[in-house]
Parts: sequence; structure tokens; C-alpha cells
Amino acid sequence: MELATTYMGLSLSSPLVASASPFTINLANIQRLEACGAGAVVLPSIFQEQIEAEQDELERGMLVGSDSFPEALTYFPDPSNYEMGTRPYLEVIRRARAVVGIPIIASLNGTTAAGWIDFAKQIERAGASGLELNIYFIPVDDSLDGSDVERNYLDIVRTVKNTVSIPVAVKLNPYFSAPAAFARKLQDAGADALVLFNRFYQPDIDLNDLSLLSDLQLSTKHEIRLPLLWTAVLAGRIELSLAASTGVETCEEVAKYLLAGSDVVMTTSALLRHGVDYMATLRDGLVSWMQLHGYTSLDEFRGSLSRRHVTDPTAFERANYVKLLQGWGKTNSRIASRQLSGEVEDVPRAQAVVAGGKLSFVSSAEGSKSPVAR
Repeated sequence: MELATTYMGLSLSSPLVASASPFTINLANIQRLEACGAGAVVLPSIFQEQIEAEQDELERGMLVGSDSFPEALTYFPDPSNYEMGTRPYLEVIRRARAVVGIPIIASLNGTTAAGWIDFAKQIERAGASGLELNIYFIPVDDSLDGSDVERNYLDIVRTVKNTVSIPVAVKLNPYFSAPAAFARKLQDAGADALVLFNRFYQPDIDLNDLSLLSDLQLSTKHEIRLPLLWTAVLAGRIELSLAASTGVETCEEVAKYLLAGSDVVMTTSALLRHGVDYMATLRDGLVSWMQLHGYTSLDEFRGSLSRRHVTDPTAFERANYVKLLQGWGKTNSRIASRQLSGEVEDVPRAQAVVAGGKLSFVSSAEGSKSPVAR
């Protein structure tokens, strides 16, 4: 079974990628992920605030006593040559590249271009195969409009691409007003890949303490719909590699993302729930699914259900939305009429199912087609 794929110019033995998580900073875990079928590993993000704080702390320490002994400054190296507290991160890159054969992709999390340039260079020198820009920017300033937000992303991409020669991916959020047009702008700015999508961690409210609550909610397979939609819409329409992320819990989600046109499928939540070895379960499940459908390689089916290949592209657009709601209304009207006429004793709650372009309803109580007449 041929699982090889290409992601942002990198050759991968498998489309399964372990995305950024606490697991991927550990060298033993990286080795185990490779053994279990991961095609690449994304390291946890290093944060712009962390880099800047370390730089400030070093510079303050180096300036202590400088007024009394100015000549002493000549004994100190240039602060820009220091790797500081980021050194362990760079060391993981070096050691991982030495012991595994899969690509090691570093990740930077920040909001401005200036905070990323120097460390991006250090990441490249350490041997990273690629760089993922995890741009975590929530535009709460009401003076910013959509074009300002897009410009910020594009400036970061251009700056980083002018700084390093390794491929660069952008972990995009789903909140842009025109994702397809913006994807093309990112391509023109030099990005090599898009990761769909970044999950921003919004706060909740604790009703007991009357305070903001910050907690981590792992994704579930029910969250696959939005990234699946945009993967299918963008596949084949832009030159960027596409990495699908969010909601990957089983091999079924992996297969769906590949059918939609993704080059790789990333997962974090499933590994956090089930452990590093669960990567082998996803790989074996994908192989079994391919065998069941008679596929021997990813290229035989990848993108076959993307927007440009399906016979009815409106399945991704407004027309299908209207059709679905109209179908729901007509079906429930018929059920109500049959209830009033006494044809049906009780109608269990029904679930809408679309298969082969047709809308049907399955009873969640009995698992049978909607209601059984007396």
C-alpha cells in the first residue's frame, strides 16, 4: 500500500502528521510517532512573548554595572548571538533530525513580524525541515477592519519568507470573510502551505466564581465539517499544499479529508486522548479503508470529492443549503399530516441523512427509516 505524499515540497512516507502538542517536544515520542506511521511531526509552538521576554532579560543582565565599568562590555558577546531559553527547543530540532528520517516542522506563535525574524533564522540553522506560522491574532481593536487583519498576516508571511529558505506553512483561522481569496493572497506572499484550521481558545465563564475560565477543550470529530468544506473548496484551485486539521479522531476523518483534497491530515486531540501509539491505529485504519475500496495509493482517490471534481458543486454552496432546509420542511409536514390522520402513533426524533444527493431521515430511537405506520 502506497501512502507516500508531498507536503509543502517535503516528501512524506505517510499523510498522517502529528501536529503541535506537548507530546511532540519529547524525542522518544517523536521516534515512536515515526515508528507508528507518522509522516512528519510539528513541534509545539514557541511564543513571541517568550522570545521577547528572554531577550529583554538577557539585555538587562548584561547592562548591570555598565556605568561603572564601561570597558567591561567589550567582554560580552552580541546579545543577538545568544539562543537563551529557546536553546532547548533548538536542541530538540537538532537531535530529532539526527535520529529520525521524517520531517521535523517547527512552529512559531506570534502576532507581529518583528518578533519572529531572528528566531526563524535560528530554527533554520538548527535543521528544521519547515516552519509553521501559528498566527494567533484576535482583532479586538474596533479601529481595525478586515483589510488591516489580512495585511498583518501577509506582512508576517513576506517577512519570514525573506528570512528563511525552508518551506513555510500558515495555520489559518476560519474567520476571514473571503477565505478562498485570502488563500490566494497568502500564496502570492510566498506561503508554501495552509493548515485548515487554527482553533482559537476562547474563554468561558465560571458561574460559581463569577470569573473568566480558561481551559483546553480537545476537538471532536463533529468539528470536521468546516475545515472539510474549505479543504474541498480550495483543493486544486490554489498551488499551496493543504493540511487538514481539527476533528481527526478516527481513520474515517482521515479518509474524508483526503477525499476532499488535503495533502496531509494532522491530529493532536486523538493522540492526547489515546496516546502516541494511536498513530498506528489511524495508519492501519486508513490502509484497511483503502483496501476495502480497492485503492493502492493516495493519488487514486485524493481530491475525488473536492469541489472541482464532484458532479454537483452546489453541494458546497447555498443551493444545497436551501435544498436541505426545504427537504426537512417537506418531510416533517408529511409526518405531521400522518400524525393528525392517525396513521402514525408516535414519531421518534429523526436525524437527517444525506446520501447520494438524497435527503432521508433515520430514527434516532430505533435506527429505522422514518416512522412506521400502524
